[in-house]
Amino acid sequence: MKEFKWIFLVYSILAATCLMAVGVFIGEKSIIGIIVSIIGLFIIMGLGFSTKKKMRERGEL
Repeated sequence: MKEFKWIFLVYSILAATCLMAVGVFIGEKSIIGIIVSIIGLFIIMGLGFSTKKKMRERGEL
C-alpha cells in the first residue's frame, strides 16, 4: 500500500471548509464573505494541484 500524503488531506479539508463557508455567507447575505470564501477556495485548490504536480515530477507519487 502506498504511503498516505497528509498534506492532501489538509488541502481537501480546507477546500471543503471554504465551500461550506460560501453556503453560510449566502445564508447571511454577505457578498464580501462569499467573495473571500470563493477566492480562498481557488487558492487552496491551486496549491493542492501545484503540490501534486511538483510531487509527481519528483517521483514521490
